[in-house]
Amino acid sequence: MMLRALPNLLCVLRMLLVYPTALGILEGRYELVLALFALAAFTDGVDGFLARRFGWTTELGKILDPLADKLLMVGMFLCMSVAGLVPWWLTALVLLRDIVIVSGAIAYRALFGSLHGQPTVSSKFNTLCQVLFCIAVVAQAAYGWPPPQAVIVLGALVLVTTSVSGLDYVLTYSRRAAMAAGSRTHGAAG
Repeated sequence: MMLRALPNLLCVLRMLLVYPTALGILEGRYELVLALFALAAFTDGVDGFLARRFGWTTELGKILDPLADKLLMVGMFLCMSVAGLVPWWLTALVLLRDIVIVSGAIAYRALFGSLHGQPTVSSKFNTLCQVLFCIAVVAQAAYGWPPPQAVIVLGALVLVTTSVSGLDYVLTYSRRAAMAAGSRTHGAAG
């Protein structure tokens, strides 16, 4: 029974890594940040594997996993902007997308009940781009590699994928809300 809780414990560990990762960025300890970020990515992969492979999914885990990911990414972007490594407008866009998605999910749940959904393809690609961008920014600050042009290209990719995935979520869940409202109207009329 204890092993079944391992994916959730790994999510909590990932959340606990947010503070030292953020502090490392603010203190300019970029090599440490890369190691902590790698550990966080490893725990994310392991908890996902265990949950899928052994069916160790829980309702709590369905909340903890994306929350841990969001806390880490938001912490990274905010601290990289404070440190002058990432422009504030890009961080604001990343945060705005997440705020819109969470607000939409809360509104949907309040109006229509449980929201069952998986991350969209554009969202998964956006997350990959954000992770690669964060790694590139911190590695560039730590080791001078990759070259600044590569970081700029990854930043542009984050700009585009964040915008596209945010719009995709809004359109997808607006359609779901319209269908749920239509079902509710037809059900009440019948």
